[in-house]
Amino acid sequence: MSRATKIVATIGPASSDRETLTRMIQAGVNVVRLNFSHGVAQDHIDRAVLVREVAEACGSQVAIMADLQGPKIRVGKFENGKIELVKGAHFILDAACELGNQDRVGLDYKALPRDLHAEDVLLLNDGLIVLVVERVQGSEIHTIVRIGGELSNNKGINRQGGGLSAPALTAKDMEDIKTAMSFQADYVAVSFPKNATDMEMARQLGNVAGEPFGHRPLMIAKIERAEAIPLLQEILDASDGIMVARGDLAVEVGNAAVPGLQKRMIKMARASNKLAITATQMMESMIFNAVPTRAEVSDVANAVLDGTDAVMTSAETASGKYPVETIEAMSAICYEAEKSEDYKLDADFLNLTFTRIDQSIAYGALFTAHHLRVKAIAALTESGSTALWMSRHSIDVPIFAITPNVLTRRKVALYRNVRAFELAQSTNLEVVLKGVQDLLLRQGVVQKGDLIVVTWGEPIGQVGGTNAMKILRVGEY
Repeated sequence: MSRATKIVATIGPASSDRETLTRMIQAGVNVVRLNFSHGVAQDHIDRAVLVREVAEACGSQVAIMADLQGPKIRVGKFENGKIELVKGAHFILDAACELGNQDRVGLDYKALPRDLHAEDVLLLNDGLIVLVVERVQGSEIHTIVRIGGELSNNKGINRQGGGLSAPALTAKDMEDIKTAMSFQADYVAVSFPKNATDMEMARQLGNVAGEPFGHRPLMIAKIERAEAIPLLQEILDASDGIMVARGDLAVEVGNAAVPGLQKRMIKMARASNKLAITATQMMESMIFNAVPTRAEVSDVANAVLDGTDAVMTSAETASGKYPVETIEAMSAICYEAEKSEDYKLDADFLNLTFTRIDQSIAYGALFTAHHLRVKAIAALTESGSTALWMSRHSIDVPIFAITPNVLTRRKVALYRNVRAFELAQSTNLEVVLKGVQDLLLRQGVVQKGDLIVVTWGEPIGQVGGTNAMKILRVGEY
């Protein structure tokens, strides 16, 4: 495998035709993100069908992530579409206002006045406009403009330092989970979770909606609220992974705090055997330009060196002019960053305590592969857990999840340094080991005479935990 870090690409008007999507997947997309903040249910269903068709035609395992909108904490609409706010001016956010003007504007989130007090700082339009609360009277929030600028319809509102009481899951989100399960989305990303309870509720809704299809999605917590940071471990424990959602998070905690938080979150996710996605403005200039800025190249590379499982695009591929070029550039950056990594696998194991047999086998396979300089690790797996544990440690040996389960093959598309292949089940170990060897030979990842490490669960062909490992020289079977 030439690239360990995965790419999550948001698709939209610029990338929803078959030709463009085909080129994007061929360029390296591993997970397609459907943004439920835009469009209607049928739009997402149609795009999911297209993604599955194109991925199959390309011979690729591509996962689908349904990204929920979450609470709409936004201003309403203006009579003329926008206004210009001037520093020092008085401005009212009014939950009872229908159509805004130069003096006031309505609110999508009607409960906002209950959350605010005098001296609170409000950041609008991703922090470009700053308002300071003077007082709250009934449905009206009276403010003074500290930093002005153009304010247009439906721009977002954040309270500096967090603390807004809006629930993570809205009625729309609950319906959108049902839509996502109708096409068996592999991942569900939950916007603005404050604690573990938000993620547990989302998981329960996903499992119930997915039950008629025999499907259980994996849950990704988008860390974008200030109050989520102190509770990060409990959120991780209740999730399958996190997204470092740097947009709203930066508005709430300040831009300068985000790089350090990004490193901390990715490190915590890996230590907890969870996934990590780094998102927001990674290749922002490529919405309009055919090449990224040097700063964007460094941003993507640093996320890779931090150990993120995936880097993500948003508007760059959803509505930008160069969706394919964005994926090509991002893939090249990941590849070059990985080449510079210094692998120190032994240090990862110094203070680890193994509590499960399958986890011990996974780490034993990594240790063996690292020191024997094998060409590949093949994990025969039903659930993908063995491949996940292996992928939490940096190693310059590719990991292959070998499974007959199509849901598992799609799921591991997000795991760093893991690629999935299909192999039919058998109760004959000799047949299975020869099948693994022949599969890797056909795929061109090994040659005769190469060493590989294979892990599996015995009795072979039955669902159960991994409990066996073997070192093979290709050509023995």
